[in-house]
Amino acid sequence: MNIIVCVKQVIDPEAPPASFKIDAAKNRAEMHGVPPVIDPYGEYAVEAGLRVKEAGGGKITVISLGVNLLREVVKKPLAMGADELILLDDEAYAGGDSWSNAYSLAMAIKKAGAFDMILCGREASDTNAGQTGPAISEILGLPCITLARKIEVKDSQLRIERVNSSGYDVIESPLPAVVTVSNEIGQPRYPTVKGIMAAKKIEPVIWKPTDIGIEAAGTGANTQRTKLRKLFQPVYEGKCDFAAGDSPEEMAVDLAVKLRQAKVL
Repeated sequence: MNIIVCVKQVIDPEAPPASFKIDAAKNRAEMHGVPPVIDPYGEYAVEAGLRVKEAGGGKITVISLGVNLLREVVKKPLAMGADELILLDDEAYAGGDSWSNAYSLAMAIKKAGAFDMILCGREASDTNAGQTGPAISEILGLPCITLARKIEVKDSQLRIERVNSSGYDVIESPLPAVVTVSNEIGQPRYPTVKGIMAAKKIEPVIWKPTDIGIEAAGTGANTQRTKLRKLFQPVYEGKCDFAAGDSPEEMAVDLAVKLRQAKVL
């Protein structure tokens, strides 16, 4: 099995809110004092790929797109057990939306060679869009199964347990295919010391847009199909309203009235 896993470097979603700042001029979020991380759902996708590899053998190639990607961050999948890392790292990729990023990733996947399965996280923690995986499948003309909680390969067929609102569906698909992975797949493994040391020896392959057959003007912000109008941090305010009355009974009545007015009761 040749498995491609797409991961993304993101602002740490577990960081305290005080670490986030909004650059109103550039309409983007910035973080100070906290290093970025691999998107959590991307780690679930890596874990899913490792389980398929352990069950039937094969190779895992990780692809990540961004600008000035930190090697100590994007090498984590290698430390977990992936075999190869390809970075689409260039200023030209900046400012892309889900479609433009998916197009660049799809062109890189085609250049990477033969593959049997493409794994992505169900969504990224910075946008929660959940569009990149399905867009890759559309661009490459492949079947797509989303929200996978279990992946099995048998006789060149995929058997997926797909999460739904009441449990899961069982879906079968031919290979190759695109699968987006949900957290129900199970906790991603921690990199071992051996894995970390091995990852340090693996140099990532760097591809610019021209390396994957795209002009610099044909990716990133130049090919956006969506426009972000405003990015802001929500303001949370708390208000305390005391029940009035001269006795517990009167306070209970006043509380009931307030709850009805608030449509809680």
